[in-house]
Amino acid sequence: MISEKMLALGKKSSAIREIFEYGKKRKAEIGAENVFDFSLGNPSVPSPPVVNETIKKLIEEEDPVLLHGYTSAPGDMETRSAVAAYLREVYGTDDTAENIYMTVGAAASLTVTLGALVCEGDEVIVLAPYFPEYRVFAENAGAKLCEVPCRAGDFQVDAEALRAAVNEHTKAVIINSPNNPTGVVFSEESIKAMAALLSEKEKEYNHPIYIISDEPYRELVYGGVKAPYTANYYNNTVSCYSFSKSLSLPGERIGYICVSKKCEDWRELFFAVCGAGRALGFVCAPSLMQKIVPACLGKTADTSIYDRNRKLLYSELTSYGYECVAPDGAFYMFVKAFCEDAAEFCEAAKKHELLLVPSDSFGVAGYVRISYCVTTEQIERALPAFRALAEDFGKI
Repeated sequence: MISEKMLALGKKSSAIREIFEYGKKRKAEIGAENVFDFSLGNPSVPSPPVVNETIKKLIEEEDPVLLHGYTSAPGDMETRSAVAAYLREVYGTDDTAENIYMTVGAAASLTVTLGALVCEGDEVIVLAPYFPEYRVFAENAGAKLCEVPCRAGDFQVDAEALRAAVNEHTKAVIINSPNNPTGVVFSEESIKAMAALLSEKEKEYNHPIYIISDEPYRELVYGGVKAPYTANYYNNTVSCYSFSKSLSLPGERIGYICVSKKCEDWRELFFAVCGAGRALGFVCAPSLMQKIVPACLGKTADTSIYDRNRKLLYSELTSYGYECVAPDGAFYMFVKAFCEDAAEFCEAAKKHELLLVPSDSFGVAGYVRISYCVTTEQIERALPAFRALAEDFGKI
């Protein structure tokens, strides 16, 4: 016998991955230049030079046995100290190496954190639209997932909807800002309202309610917008970070968990994180990648390219009749479909070789996600296809 639950997960990919795989097959059939794939959040902008320079220096100068050997289970002490120093400098925190845990990217950060927090009967709230794998991670940890819609019109936190959902079983709320799939950055007003509400509910139910802040797009903001650092607004915050997007390193799987020292019993929670990492097999994140981190903190790939793509795509699509909340961060655009069924709309888009992701798996109906972390040339070549799709639905 095998696990039926895992068999089902393995047989059915996420909607994003299914479209990505369809795109690979289609590109082989008609040529990559003829397929406009906006499915996957896979950065097209190269890593900043410091990444390869640091890797080269480490390989040339470090003892290879030490360079490629095990680090401590929670991560290399020098790297953890550097991360903590960066957070202290940029966000004014009191973090030190002892509350930083290095991870195998954001997915491991989230699964380890959920593994450390979730007990039998717990519920985890997600703000819809949300990254679909949150459901997989939360349910695998043993939690019941509860969807709470964001505010209609701007996708900010709907405090009243959240208030209605929080109950005595609520263990955590997962937030993601800048957001995948909307590109919206939660405002300081939204974060403060959520923090005040959860603080009130903690007192009412007499137990901590955590915010798990998923922050892989933290630096990807545009037009002078700043993403509030949630741990500065709410004590019981666990920050989950990945360098995949900021440094264009999605395949290298490196990130970290920061258990805020303002958390109730933060030391015990950090040890629970260590225990969950051990149980899940996520000890000792990739050694070489850990050791490039100190030199790369605060650096990003050339985000001006994403900004150019964002402005071009938003301007042209809205001129064709598409409706979209202007994104201030990440590299996604959440566009209203021209029909109620988002999957049907995506099938219509395929006729023009446009690969878009329907919104249903994000917990919202009637939208599509467009990932614009592609080349500007691809966007320019795709614009006639977007226009033709709008014409199909009588928008032009």
